[in-house]
Amino acid sequence: MESTPPPAKKFKTSLSLCGQRRDHAFTKEMEQQRRELPISRARGKLIGQLRQLETAIIIGETGSGKTTQIPQYLYEAGIGRQGVIAITQPRRVAAISLAARVAEEKKTELGMLIGYTVRFEDLTSDKSKIKFLTDGMLLREAIVDPLLRRYTVVILDEAHERTVHTDVLFGIVKAAQRKRKELNKLSLKMLPDLLSSVFPGRQHSIQIFYTKKPQSDYFHASLVSIFQIHQEAPPSHNILVFLTGQEEIEAMSRMCRDIAKHLPQGCAQMSVFPLYASLPHLQQLRVFQLGQKNCRKVILSTNIAETSVTIPGIKYVVDTGMVKAKHYTPESGLEVLAVQQVSKAQAWQRAGRAGRQHAGICYRLYTEEEFEKFLNMTVPEIQRCNLASVMLQLLALRIPNILTFDFISKPSPDAVRAAIEQLELLGAVEHKNNQITLTPMGKKMAAFPLEPRFSKTLLLSPAFHCTEEVMTIVSMLSVDSILYNPHARRDEVHCVRKKFISSEGDHMTLLNIYQAFKHVGGHKEWCRENFVNSRNMAMVAEVRSQLHEICAKFGVRLVSSRSDTGNIRRCLAHALFLNAAELQPDGTYATLDTRQHVAIHPSSVLFHCKPSYVLYNALLHTSKCYMRDLCVVDAEWLYEAAPEYFGRKLKGVKS
Repeated sequence: MESTPPPAKKFKTSLSLCGQRRDHAFTKEMEQQRRELPISRARGKLIGQLRQLETAIIIGETGSGKTTQIPQYLYEAGIGRQGVIAITQPRRVAAISLAARVAEEKKTELGMLIGYTVRFEDLTSDKSKIKFLTDGMLLREAIVDPLLRRYTVVILDEAHERTVHTDVLFGIVKAAQRKRKELNKLSLKMLPDLLSSVFPGRQHSIQIFYTKKPQSDYFHASLVSIFQIHQEAPPSHNILVFLTGQEEIEAMSRMCRDIAKHLPQGCAQMSVFPLYASLPHLQQLRVFQLGQKNCRKVILSTNIAETSVTIPGIKYVVDTGMVKAKHYTPESGLEVLAVQQVSKAQAWQRAGRAGRQHAGICYRLYTEEEFEKFLNMTVPEIQRCNLASVMLQLLALRIPNILTFDFISKPSPDAVRAAIEQLELLGAVEHKNNQITLTPMGKKMAAFPLEPRFSKTLLLSPAFHCTEEVMTIVSMLSVDSILYNPHARRDEVHCVRKKFISSEGDHMTLLNIYQAFKHVGGHKEWCRENFVNSRNMAMVAEVRSQLHEICAKFGVRLVSSRSDTGNIRRCLAHALFLNAAELQPDGTYATLDTRQHVAIHPSSVLFHCKPSYVLYNALLHTSKCYMRDLCVVDAEWLYEAAPEYFGRKLKGVKS
């Protein structure tokens, strides 16, 4: 599903926010940087090889110039010009920033020759010949056109990260290559970047330092490392610190800013920049801006900065050795986000961030002995995630037998079986003639760029007379957080939010916020006063508009429940019933399916409440297993949704 391109004025916004200058001196400097990249020495050999090969694996050190230069080399040599050169990225911030960088190098406006497509945002035109896009977006395009006819070259960048979408794309692109050859269509080249090795060489050297003893508190060790570097190194040497998530990063930001205010006279100033996926896009781009004189930049990031993204001026990397990753257990049906050690491959990627523009130093907050015990490679996402979306997409791609699909690393049979069972419970698939096929409902679900459960919610909503409201809730859950909570104004935030809070849960609270936002015409001043992220709310409106179009395409009636919130919650119960939990006699909660002990997350409006039954969007495992984004439901609604499934699980209802 292609999203509608935004207006042309957005082209300039993305470039200017990267702190790029358009003057002649800067252009010459950029051209000089391109010539100095290690990959430039291999340009002739690369082009010669790529003319002949249908599939090539590019192996190169981080910082060698693979991602930005190879698409340009191909275009300049006339390879792939008959169509579009696609470069996939696992993360949207990488796709956007890389497109901006290459557009700058090609001296063209972003969205013309060079463009990007990420979920719910398309900045391309008919003139775009080099297109950066997330792996998930290319997979969605393959559902509409399995032969990928518009592309002549597909570069699967950062393939060593082994995201589920990239793994699936390997099989899809291979199949498209074979089919296009059989049909005598224009050939399709595939260039995966599988590993990090020594071709064609690292541009700058990096020193690695380990701790002498294991660190019991990596957060505290990070803080100490930041200020040791800050007091010893020149202020032009910026620091990149790898932490595990938003809460950690925000806490570290506050502490760094507080400590920096009380440093001795003569010590350089410090600017602290957070970087994580749910941070508003404009704030993400601030990390790329050139720093002020005599002021050190400290970037606190999740693994979003591990690959592809080059942040100017990074001299030091502080690596905690930890990352937050999803893990799905098919036996229990639980998908939790938990903190774990990185792999050796991830650790080397992190270290590589220090050597992009000059020689650098990486401080690893773990011993060398600990490092040697790390896994060599990251466990592929496809072997540790819920496969329901993947199976639905493969069936929509008309794969003859999804159980024998050509995966690089096969998921476990239990995970595949659990995914099929989930899709069956949602009414998306059925067994016919010993084959698994999509139902009419499943075909419609696959058309939405949403998780299957959210697609099902939208498709069911007309029966509950709440399509407009469900569309809003799903849109709100499909973008980064629309709320921001400045720590210093915590009491003010709490006071302002009271007027939106619904006793029926977080979904209804989000709906109240959107309706109030719409009532004032999306006014930015209203957003500031209510601590609402105006850009993310604008994105909600864009997402909602696209979902509206898909609903219209499939004849989904757009009806409103008006003030009947019970119907909305009942609709949610009929689609999200697999994520239900029940209050126990001791005041705790247990999931209905596996009786896993869970708790309400402190960020939920229901944190101080004890409803009998709730739905949740996700589980987060920290000190305990927390449910996030909750909605109060009745046991009867859950039983209505899946009587056979819940017949033995619900205490409050007799089957």
